[in-house]
Amino acid sequence: MRSVWMAALALGAVTGAGSLSVRADSMWALESARANARAGGPISDYDAELLEHWGCLSGTNSAFCKRIQHGANSASDAPRRRKRKIQ
Repeated sequence: MRSVWMAALALGAVTGAGSLSVRADSMWALESARANARAGGPISDYDAELLEHWGCLSGTNSAFCKRIQHGANSASDAPRRRKRKIQ
C-alpha cells in the first residue's frame, strides 16, 4: 500500500514539474517579446501575438504597443451591425 502512495506522489510531482516548465517557457517568451517591443517592435508574428494577448509594459514607446494600447485591433473598431426592422 505504501508503494502505491509513493508511486502516486512521484507521478504527481513529475506532472506538476512538467506544467511549471511550460509556464516558465511562456513567461520567458512573453518577457522576450516585451524586450523586443522596448527595442523598437516585435520581431516575429509570435511576439506580436503575445503582445496583443498580454500587452506591453507601461512606458514602452513602440508604435506597435501604442496601437494596441489605443485599441486599434479591438472589436469596437468593427463596423456596427444594423438593426433589422421587424414587419
